[in-house]
Amino acid sequence: MMFNDLVLEVQLWTYLADLNEQAQERLSLIVEQMKVADGVTEELKAADQMAWVRAMNSIRNRAEEIVLNEIVYR
Repeated sequence: MMFNDLVLEVQLWTYLADLNEQAQERLSLIVEQMKVADGVTEELKAADQMAWVRAMNSIRNRAEEIVLNEIVYR
């Protein structure tokens, strides 16, 4: 029903753009917080790039799941 209202009022793209902006901001915040919590630093990146990439991929995947559950699937 909300979808139909947004389409009929020509507000769908505005709504989706706002939702995307909120999701991106939340994702960035969560990633930064997880980097601190997991100890993923620039020193790790310089010392062991593969470990840094693994850690960042894990953080990004977890953060995306959180954002999807908090913002997109609600």
